[in-house]
Parts: sequence; structure tokens; C-alpha cells
Amino acid sequence: MSLKHLAVSTFLFALAGASAIDKRADGGYIQNASGSASFTQYSGCGSPACGIPASGFTAAMSQLAFGSASGLGAGDACGRCFAVTGSADPYSPGFTGPFSTVVVKITDLCPAQGNEEWCGQSQSSPTNQHGASVHFDLCEDSGAAGAFFPSGHGALTGSYQEVPCSQWSGSDGNPLWTGACLSGENASIWPSTGCGNKGTAP
Repeated sequence: MSLKHLAVSTFLFALAGASAIDKRADGGYIQNASGSASFTQYSGCGSPACGIPASGFTAAMSQLAFGSASGLGAGDACGRCFAVTGSADPYSPGFTGPFSTVVVKITDLCPAQGNEEWCGQSQSSPTNQHGASVHFDLCEDSGAAGAFFPSGHGALTGSYQEVPCSQWSGSDGNPLWTGACLSGENASIWPSTGCGNKGTAP
């Protein structure tokens, strides 16, 4: 290949990469494949914001990373899988574990409004009150919370790492409405695009 053709190919490849990143980042959402995290638990996971329930360990994700707002449907986090690891209890600083790592699939949204302590990350303040860039609300119904949280400790801080969904155990249910999406399960690790983002980040 000539240097001219190599330069053109490199330029086109760069454009393609930039396009994917730009699409992923539409609306000001901040979506990184790893970072600091906080964790809580919730029940009533049967009608998740992504529109497709799942039988394995699932979680809701804070809005700034989820990629959508309440009522707008699936964000780009939908269907992606993450290994989440606890390392501290913000309410019991002396607690030293034991802590666990589990792999969860994102099926739901933790909206910023009304959940400011944990899911209030925003473009102007990208960490929550516990210094975490992303919050995971683990579903009790799917067993994720029971496998992750030590007895008597229902809130933790730690870290997360996006992983291929081949590392997740479970199966997807049926779509609950038109536009439901878990395409992140087949997408490459961020900054690739799966379901895409909707609306504007908080």
C-alpha cells in the first residue's frame, strides 16, 4: 500500500472511530469502561427502563452513564455487562469485608432526580456524594444484591469494569414494548455504540 493510500485509510479509520465515540457521547453522557463506583440495592425490577427483563444478575445504572432519562427508553448502557467490586462501606468506615465481585447486566435506569445521593452525577459534577463516577443499583429480585452485599451492609463503594457478556450468567426475557433494547450485550466495550443514547445528560 502506498503512503498516500495508507494516510487516506488511516484518516478514514480515525473518522469512523470519532463517529462512534461522538454517537456514544451524544447528549453529554459520560460512559467509561471502568472507574469508581457505588452500590445499593432495589426490588421491583420486572419493568426495567431498557424494556427487557433478564433472569441473571441485573442492575440499574446512574443516569449520567446510563445514557437516557426517565420515559425516553433505553440508553447505551442497556445490555452491557460489568464486573462490580465492593471495597468499603461508606456508613461503616471500619468495616474491612469480606467483599465480593459479581457480573451484572444493565437493564434499568437510576434517575438523577430523587436519587441525588447516589445517582446525582451530572456534567458539571461527575461524581456523586460518595466520590463515585457511576452508581449501580443491584436488583434484589434477580439475586444480584444477595450475592454482592455482605450481611448487614446494604451500601458499598468500590469499582467497576465493563466485561464481555459471555462472563454473565442468565438469559433475556421478552421485550415489553417497541423500542426495547439490550444491544449493548453484543457490542464491543465502550466507546463502541449499542443501543445509543437519548435525550440530554443531567
